Amino acid sequence: MSATRTSPARGRGGRERILAAAAHLFAAQGINATGMEQVAEAAPVSKRTLYAHFRTKGDLVIGHLEDLASSGATLEGVLTRDDIPPRERILGLFDLPAPDGAPVRGCPFIDAAAEFPDPGSTVHSYAREQKLRMVRLVTELVTELGCERPAALAEQLVTLADGAASRAMVLGDADYGRHARAAAETLLAHALPAGA
Repeated sequence: MSATRTSPARGRGGRERILAAAAHLFAAQGINATGMEQVAEAAPVSKRTLYAHFRTKGDLVIGHLEDLASSGATLEGVLTRDDIPPRERILGLFDLPAPDGAPVRGCPFIDAAAEFPDPGSTVHSYAREQKLRMVRLVTELVTELGCERPAALAEQLVTLADGAASRAMVLGDADYGRHARAAAETLLAHALPAGA
């Protein structure tokens, strides 16, 4: 075995390992309570490698949020699926993503905005854009279903979804979305044409 061979733990994929470590640590202890050295150690990568990929903690948080958004593992992920009908995509907002046995976490974008409360910060701005994207996607879906006032209904539905996610996290109840789902079904029944 050559002495120059890279160990599997420190081989290629440093960025992916950094993002995976950050996701775990941010979920376990919060963004602001997680230091860059902790992320480097958990990845495992050198601090030089960490900073080569993410110059600042803010860059790492944005990378983490972008990774979550593209993975489909957030509340919004169900809204872009083409394999289920629009109404079921909307109701899917209330099926909170929570791996078996893992602690229930609320919306990562709301969590990030809370930890970076300055509306001008890049993290807060990114979180806001994701929440605005969520309401745009729901507006498109309720428009497709024939709702006469899609923007108002979409705001009501995303407010229910975000509230349910927050309460689920606080109460540690992954199934808490069932309450908001029942309310969403009532809103949809009253706002959409018969049979939609």
